[in-house]
Amino acid sequence: MYIPPAFRVEDLPDLHAMMGAARLPSLVTATAEGLISTPLPLFLAPEEGPYGTLYGHVARANPHWKLPALGEALAIFMGPDAYVSPSWYPSKREHHKVVPTWNYVAVHAYGPAEFFEDADRLLEVVTRLTRQHEAPRAEPWAVSDAPEAFVRAQLRGIVGLRLPISRLEGKRKLSQNREAADRAGVAEGLAASEHEGDREVGRLIPR
Repeated sequence: MYIPPAFRVEDLPDLHAMMGAARLPSLVTATAEGLISTPLPLFLAPEEGPYGTLYGHVARANPHWKLPALGEALAIFMGPDAYVSPSWYPSKREHHKVVPTWNYVAVHAYGPAEFFEDADRLLEVVTRLTRQHEAPRAEPWAVSDAPEAFVRAQLRGIVGLRLPISRLEGKRKLSQNREAADRAGVAEGLAASEHEGDREVGRLIPR
């Protein structure tokens, strides 16, 4: 990922928080048959390895896990993003030397993709993923709420993923390269949008 210095994120806890906020990352691998990508929820075990380790699962019928990866896999975590109109820049009224751009938050995690079929490990992955995404609910559902035999049967339909992270790239492109007045104009323009994602980006613009 191309990251100019003004947009680079290097703090590990910050990178982990950005990854946690991205609800549905995509796993990408290069194979002898070409690139293949699968959107799938992942959870991070930050204590495993220097950068943490990612876990998830894919459907057994998904050919992704059967195709040997050439080199490292890539997990793409996309945060909020928004189109930025030049009309929001006060500097436009001064010299008109402005162009549209796109603001966004993203983390790329690289590492070897390891797939596994052990039922107990799969149950742990499914349980942790469920706990993570049910946590905000007033009455969270738990894997243990379903009959054990039913759960075990469902586990036979998936394959686990373990991805120990070898390197991380983080980027917050939030108009940091603009003057304060232009950043304020972008924040104001995004705040007025009907799109919640735009408003979320607007709240992130540094003032």
